[in-house]
Amino acid sequence: MKQLKTMLAMVVLAAAAGHGAHAAVENVEMDDRFCMTCHGVDGIGNEGIQAPRLAGMEPWYLKRQLEIFRDGIRGKHPQDLEGMEMQPMAAILTDESITDIVDWVGSWEYQAAEPTLTGDVIKGRNFYQTCISCHGDQAQGNQAMNAPALQGQNDWYLVTQLKNFKAGYRGADPEDRYGMQMRAMSGMLPDDQAIIDVVSYINTLGR
Repeated sequence: MKQLKTMLAMVVLAAAAGHGAHAAVENVEMDDRFCMTCHGVDGIGNEGIQAPRLAGMEPWYLKRQLEIFRDGIRGKHPQDLEGMEMQPMAAILTDESITDIVDWVGSWEYQAAEPTLTGDVIKGRNFYQTCISCHGDQAQGNQAMNAPALQGQNDWYLVTQLKNFKAGYRGADPEDRYGMQMRAMSGMLPDDQAIIDVVSYINTLGR
C-alpha cells in the first residue's frame, strides 16, 4: 500500500508538470490544481489513499492546513504516512496558489460522504459531549474556535486523524497550536473502539 501511495505521489508530480503554472519545483512550472489526482475530480475523497473530502471544507480551515503542510508543521512524523505524502505536495505551493486552490475547491458542490462505519452510536454520543464546545452540537464546526466541521467528512479519515492525534503523530509541533489542542482532547477517547463509536455518532449528524 505504501509503495502504491508513493507511486501515486510521483504520478501527481509528473502529471502536474505538463500544465499551467502557479508554483515551481526545480524550475519546472506546475499547476497547483493537481489535487484531483488523489482527492477526486469532484473532491469527495479516496479511501484507498486516505485522501479526505475537500468539497464543502471551510476555506479558512483548508487554507490553514495547506499552509502548515507547506511549512513542514504537519506531515513530518514518520508514523503519519498520509501526512508525510501530503507534505511534499504542499511544499511547492505559494501563498497565491493556496488562495487559488481554496477558491477553486469552494466552487465544488458539497457532498456528504457516505458512512462506512458501524459503531455504538449511544456510546459515541456520550464521548462527543466533550467535542460540542468546539465543533458544535451538529458537528457543524466553529471558525471562532478554529474547529472545522466534522459532519459529512469521510468517517475513515476522521478515525485515522483521531488515532494520529491520540498517538501524538499529529499536533506534536508547537507551531500547530490548534493541533496540540486537539491532541489533548483526543486523549479523552480511551481506545480505538471509542474512536469508532464517536465517529459513528458524528455520521448521524447534519443529515
